[in-house]
Amino acid sequence: MPFDPMAIAIDWLDAYRAGDIEAILEMYAEDAVVHCGCGGVKTITGHEALRAYWIDRLREYPAGTLSDLNPSHEGTIISYVTNSGAMSALFSFDVTGRIKKLDCSPSH
Repeated sequence: MPFDPMAIAIDWLDAYRAGDIEAILEMYAEDAVVHCGCGGVKTITGHEALRAYWIDRLREYPAGTLSDLNPSHEGTIISYVTNSGAMSALFSFDVTGRIKKLDCSPSH
């Protein structure tokens, strides 16, 4: 059964808003790469690095409301609000529907 990239992005935001680190980490592929453009560009790979990144994100930048959701040629683009302002995240997925790549940065 094919997966719904937009539904996965909403599930990701719901888990982020709930502060559910285990649910968030479960959504990533084993070889996932996160490119974060917040406070200097960071590239995060590997399970432990992702966990450390998310512990910090959940503490410092809790997610608020969804502001936009759109399909893209790579997957899905979601915009949401944090305490530091509007953010935009571009998701790419593997064949099983896990997050393969996430590029996030402040919205412009």
